Amino acid sequence: MAGSEENHTGEKLGGKLKEGVGNLTGNDKLKAEGQTDQAKASAKQGVDDVKDAAHGVADSLRDEKH
Repeated sequence: MAGSEENHTGEKLGGKLKEGVGNLTGNDKLKAEGQTDQAKASAKQGVDDVKDAAHGVADSLRDEKH
């Protein structure tokens, strides 16, 4: 899912930016929010990867039947 992957990459970058600004300003809350944003984006990407793999298996099984 290329569109989703690009979206997750953007979310991760936004999280890194937030974390960096938090580091520079000494704002622990902003830093933590950035880290959380990155973790959420990684989790979403993992779910999408599992869905893609499941679709691939289903397609493979379908091809074998025909």
